[in-house]
Amino acid sequence: MTKQHVKDALFIIIGSLLFAIGINYFSIPNRLSEGGIIGITVVTYYLFEWSPGIVNFVLNGILLTIGYRYFDKKTTIYTLISIVLTSIFLRVTELNIPPHPDTLLAALFAGVFVGIGLGLIFRSGGTSGGSAILARLANSFWGWSLGKGMLIIDIIVILGSVFIIGQEKAMYTLIAVYVGAKIIDFMVEGMNERVAVLIISNQPNEVLQSVTTAMSRGLTVLEGRGGYTGSSKEVLYIVISKQEVVQLKNIVCEIDEQAYVTIHNVHELIGKGYKASDR
Repeated sequence: MTKQHVKDALFIIIGSLLFAIGINYFSIPNRLSEGGIIGITVVTYYLFEWSPGIVNFVLNGILLTIGYRYFDKKTTIYTLISIVLTSIFLRVTELNIPPHPDTLLAALFAGVFVGIGLGLIFRSGGTSGGSAILARLANSFWGWSLGKGMLIIDIIVILGSVFIIGQEKAMYTLIAVYVGAKIIDFMVEGMNERVAVLIISNQPNEVLQSVTTAMSRGLTVLEGRGGYTGSSKEVLYIVISKQEVVQLKNIVCEIDEQAYVTIHNVHELIGKGYKASDR
């Protein structure tokens, strides 16, 4: 087992525990629902008092059996492990906790715990099953972020739970799910968020040399042509983290205050050679 495998395992264990705490300590005591399969699990608990851990395991097992073919071996194994662990933790943390007097605060903390928990599981390369499997498919086929995919699926389930928990609780649940979706996106994408920078300067060689030396970054030189003047231009292209943007702008401005710089968010980065520590 490599260090990465150990790190992934810790993420899944901690994430599964935080997920279970969010459900059993904040959602269920305050009669809130959730989205996706866990939302259905919570509703069956309200209706029949079925154990959330057992129902979660059965329903997610069925979905994983259907959707495993769309994932690689690693994702399938990690997802299976996370389903088992979340089900165990949901069962172990079943306690009769009184509802929090502030439902809004309970909804916010439910979103935070569930969001961080699922975010850690996603960062490890797995899913929690259920709507997470569907969100992964939406990400693969349509390019949706994991948070966006889960949010849409969750809203559909929450709308159906209105008849069980009522409109007010459903609205609080929407707040919890929205907070969770935003945290998932931050956990999965925000921590490694990248930007693409295009630099058009009258001193491209000086900028290239300075960036390469000061930031230990390579740039790509593109051939361009001015649309108005028709003159040839060298356009510098680089992908960096958001934390490095200020340093890059300072370097460019010191060399050429008239340089034209555009910065774009990068949704996804595929390929090696950008930063070894991110691999």
